[in-house]
Amino acid sequence: MTRLRALLAALTLCLAAGPALAVQPDEVMRDPAQERRAREISEGLRCLVCQNQSIDDSDAPLARDLRVLVRDRLREGDSNGQVVEYVVQRYGEFVLLRPVFGPHTWLLWLTPLLAVGLGGFGLWRLARRPVPPRPQGLSEAESAQVEALLHRK
Repeated sequence: MTRLRALLAALTLCLAAGPALAVQPDEVMRDPAQERRAREISEGLRCLVCQNQSIDDSDAPLARDLRVLVRDRLREGDSNGQVVEYVVQRYGEFVLLRPVFGPHTWLLWLTPLLAVGLGGFGLWRLARRPVPPRPQGLSEAESAQVEALLHRK
């Protein structure tokens, strides 16, 4: 019975160790559908303080302000796209965790493809390079010279 309790305790700890969201109880919207929309939007917005976390995962005061802003815009009746556009207009495209694909971000999106393409081209060129002929055995004259050198005193 003790093993079962230990196993259940370990399982409970593992399940509780999931990602901790920084959303405070006073931020949560009463309407579950709107709260779900707010979470979807805030998962795609970068915390400008942490820079590697979404505003949903960050405890920074600015992230809290952005979460509140998102929820306020949803309460005003904005669509998800309008909320994101509003935040981008205020803070710039850097606030997006997934950058948009446009002429100003082509280098960002196409560099990995270019690197893979150049690597593939290099491998293709390397594979097509002519193989030097294998050296043949020594001729009889060369073998005689080697023997003469080895047995010379």
